[in-house]
Amino acid sequence: MLHLSCRLVTQGLTKPNNFTVRNQCFKLQLNLARQFSGIAHLGGQGRLRDISDSAAAGSIISMDHHQRHGPITMTTRSSSSKVAPAKIKTYSVTKNLHFYSSSRTNWSKDSQTLRLDEQLDKPLVLMFAWLQATEKHIKKFAEFYIEQGFHVLVVHLSPWQLMWPVQGSQVVAGDVVKFLRNNDLERGVVLHGFSVGGYMWGECLVKIHEDESNKLVLDKIKGQVWDSAADITEIPVGVPYAVLPKNPMLQRALRGYITYHLKLFQEEATQHYEKSTNIYHSEPVRCPSLMFVSKSDPVGTEEANRKVMASWESVGVKASIKCWDRSPHVGHFYKHHDEYVDLLLAHLSSLNIADYIPKAKL
Repeated sequence: MLHLSCRLVTQGLTKPNNFTVRNQCFKLQLNLARQFSGIAHLGGQGRLRDISDSAAAGSIISMDHHQRHGPITMTTRSSSSKVAPAKIKTYSVTKNLHFYSSSRTNWSKDSQTLRLDEQLDKPLVLMFAWLQATEKHIKKFAEFYIEQGFHVLVVHLSPWQLMWPVQGSQVVAGDVVKFLRNNDLERGVVLHGFSVGGYMWGECLVKIHEDESNKLVLDKIKGQVWDSAADITEIPVGVPYAVLPKNPMLQRALRGYITYHLKLFQEEATQHYEKSTNIYHSEPVRCPSLMFVSKSDPVGTEEANRKVMASWESVGVKASIKCWDRSPHVGHFYKHHDEYVDLLLAHLSSLNIADYIPKAKL
């Protein structure tokens, strides 16, 4: 069906002025998007569950990991040899925003403004996850940052939301900016994005620059970390790889479809990708940046990330990059764990975060 859909969309591209054909292609694309979402669902077992705002009804819903895979525990180090377990709970702010904390606070919010009833007493890491990121993977980073004395807010994006930005990624970006604007965050915010997270932050920047009152958000951000950040030109490579990592044949079919999607839906999708990537390059948040890349990564390429770095440095952003010869896409933390953590701790220590003292690494 996927191969057939791609061929039919190709026929539509050869007759762009034929309204009937274009409309048929549009309907076909919607059907394929549903299949696409189904494939993503089957391939993404273990992801954080989506919980609607209506279910939240004015409070953040706690998703205790004990209900599914047992509690997430971490160790807090002290001068003694005793190990004190700390349980990490996950709270749903929206269906795409999930809050990780080891605090005993029962976090609640205003469902309209996303303002927390109790403001954070620690700095916040705003983490933009990669497509199909599993709970197991995100948990490792949450554990690291919570041990370092941060709270963590994770932003998830589904393949469908990526493909249809007006109804998808831009809605998520609006919620991210709303959360940043309406909460005090006096201890500051650190961005940590993976892969398509660079595009997602670009959509947030679009929202910030559209409204003058949102620009105060930028003052809260003290530093940024980008791991395997993917340029918009790599969407046809990155999405199939994320959704179907073990099926090269379907990857090729899906890559062809996404290429057609970008050509056919210029107004509905492609122009928004271009706007996001342009502002990501030219209007960065003015705080120190650390990039992790690999020469062997076909999605978050070294070349694309170095272009971003040069663009940021030209407007005064202090930027540094670590590039490995061989390391998988969004897998540097696991492949080069000690070096990754050492660089990350040094970067965090250099930021203007009040009273932050790096802890021993995991």
